[in-house]
Amino acid sequence: MAGWPAGIGRRIYPVLDSTMAEAQRLKDAAVGPVWLLALEQNAARGRRGRAWVQPPGNFSATYLFRPGGTLEARALRSFVAALALRDALSAATGRHDNLSLKWPNDVLLHGGKVAGILLESLGEHLALGIGVNLVAAPPPDAVEPGATRPVSLLAATGVRITPEEFLDILAAAFAGREAEFTTYGFAPIRNAWLAGAARLGTEITARTGNSAITGFFETVDEQGCLVLKASDGRHRIAAADVFF
Repeated sequence: MAGWPAGIGRRIYPVLDSTMAEAQRLKDAAVGPVWLLALEQNAARGRRGRAWVQPPGNFSATYLFRPGGTLEARALRSFVAALALRDALSAATGRHDNLSLKWPNDVLLHGGKVAGILLESLGEHLALGIGVNLVAAPPPDAVEPGATRPVSLLAATGVRITPEEFLDILAAAFAGREAEFTTYGFAPIRNAWLAGAARLGTEITARTGNSAITGFFETVDEQGCLVLKASDGRHRIAAADVFF
């Protein structure tokens, strides 16, 4: 396939329980890096075990690979993936200014969530799950109160693209960002992510379990943690759900 990154596998399934489950099943086989795309999923899930509904025409894929390095470095692939997603969406629409990045792992289009990322460590492998609302978005009442409203690429831009076509664009974009990360480290990825960050310098709320911290979004640090300046001081947050 012209433009497909060398050495990367590509598997397309008409139906799966979930691409993350398929990655779990494949991890012990002697496979190299591979993209797994399901045109239909019947048991998909998002972050924190939440159900992930996939209407026909939307994009659900997992990239299974063996990145090496520390667990901390693996976790930074969420930023690599977010930038690659933004690159792919920009290439698909011909626009860049309407896309932004929401910590820790969402891509926004006109301020609405168009894509999400899920990372799971599978021994020496990493499964990087990506869902994109290409043609349809969940209704507002299907998401948690106060959460970012979902949007679809088609409704927001008028661009229609198939999951297979989007995979070709995303695979090339991810290969480029991954090469940048492995060659130069997290610093350029962090700088590029911050340049496109949603609500940087404004007041946001980070919820972790039953607690919440509201403060000004100062930065993302060198370990990928969210840094908030609140009334009681500066907080460094490794994992949370963010609300605007």
